[in-house]
Order: sequence, then structure tokens, then C-alpha cells
Amino acid sequence: MSVQRFNNAAGELERVVLSGPKDASVEIYVFGATVTSWKSMGKERLFVSKQAKLDGSKAVRGGIPLVFPQFGPGNLPQHGFARTRKWTLIEAAEHGEGVYARFELLDSEETRASRWPYKFSIQYTVDLTATKLSTIMKYENVDDQPFEFTSLMHTYFRVPSIAETVVTGLKDAVYTDKVRGTDGAKEERDNVRVDANEDRVYKDVPGNVSVGYGNERILIRRFNFKDVVLWNPWARNAAEMSDFGNDEYNEMICVESGTVARKIALCPGQVISCGQLLSVESNAKH
Repeated sequence: MSVQRFNNAAGELERVVLSGPKDASVEIYVFGATVTSWKSMGKERLFVSKQAKLDGSKAVRGGIPLVFPQFGPGNLPQHGFARTRKWTLIEAAEHGEGVYARFELLDSEETRASRWPYKFSIQYTVDLTATKLSTIMKYENVDDQPFEFTSLMHTYFRVPSIAETVVTGLKDAVYTDKVRGTDGAKEERDNVRVDANEDRVYKDVPGNVSVGYGNERILIRRFNFKDVVLWNPWARNAAEMSDFGNDEYNEMICVESGTVARKIALCPGQVISCGQLLSVESNAKH
């Protein structure tokens, strides 16, 4: 097991690679603290577009971008500012079963001058074992006034074929359908398949969700995140994105852990930790 640090041409830390047991690995760019690769059981588990920008010019199209303090459009740029800020690596080390790295994002003059002007601290821990990846954010209000925010881990999963991919764990959840402009419908399917542009916010999902394909699935356990977002741009929208290949919608699905349907409120000095644990499992367990 090891922790490797890679600098850019200017000699500044660009990315960190954690190597765990059984050839597991995870790569994290300090820009956005974006996880851009997770390999487990000999396979890449995350999707990153071949056209994604990894030079800090825009948010990474793929991996696990971090959404904070705003999901979607609003007073701030799309999905807030956390995914387009340079985070600080504060710690990285091996532990009993794997290896972890911890990053930090603090408020700055720029964020305080925005339409979300509060003082905050976020610590983001990425923890790797042979078959599991944990991503946890600890949010702290270091201001002298309360604030509210939404946040989400915009996880892009790599799949062999979207036609053969099944999402489970969403049955009976009420959702907002952003493509069709509807709200309040209840998911009736045990196995959710995607065969068109989908952009749904499933609210207050009670249990675990999984992404299955072939004889494997990735189980998603959420911690303090209430909602699950399901997204695939499909062909028409894919063709309109400069950082996404026209046919790449066939090899990805976003199943995103977050709290976005209503805001998280923190009083001064208050802390909350939220995140997800991703586990590679046999589909026989499903």
C-alpha cells in the first residue's frame, strides 16, 4: 500500500494516488478534490469522459465531483463552488485494511464575496480498501451566524452497457422528474433501467441503493445524505456537451448521494458529516 503525490508543471501538487490491497487504487485531483479513478477487483469503477478537462479550467466531467453549497442552478454557478476550488491535502496514510487521504476546503475572500458569503470548513476523507471506497465530508459552520446549504457527491459509475444496467433500492421513493417537469410520483419499479434522458431526484430514500451489471453490483450506503439523484444525458444532450463524447452515455450512469430536496442547516460551531460507502459485490447477493 502506498500514497503517491504528483505535481504539475509549476511544481504544485496536482493529484494523489492511493494504492491499496489487491491492486485497488483511487486517484484524487486537488482541483475540486475530485476522485477521477477507482479501481477494484481489476476493473475501473468510475466513468470519466475522454473529453473531460483535467487542467482546472472547468469541473471534471466524471468521477466524483463534490457539489456544495448549492445543487443545480441558483444564486451561484451550477452546483456551487466546491468542485472548482483547489483543496488542500492535509493528511494521507495507510491504516489496517487500506489507505486514506484527507483534504480541506475553507472559505476565502472569493467565496465570502459570493451570494453565499459564510465562513465554513469542510474536511473530505477518501478511504480505500480492497473492495470498498468511502467518501465522507465533514461540514463545519465557523461563522457567527447560521447558514443553510445543499450538497451531493455526483458519482459517475462506469458500466459495460447502459442497456444492461439496473439500479435497485429506489422502489416506493417519491421523486422529482426534472426532464418531464413533474413532482410527487412514486417509483414503482424494483429494478430501474435507463433508456432515455433521465434526471430524477429521489427524496428521503430509506435504504441502500445498488448499481448492477453482469455478475457484479456496486452497493451504495449513504450516511446522513437523504436523497439519491439518477442522471444520464442520453444521446441528444451528450452531443451538446463539449466535455462529453457523443456515445459515452452508453457506458455511464450517475447515481448520486446527497441532500438536495431540502437544505441542511448548521448553527455556528455545528458540525455534520455526510457521505457514502461504495462496495463491489457479487450480484448473487442481490
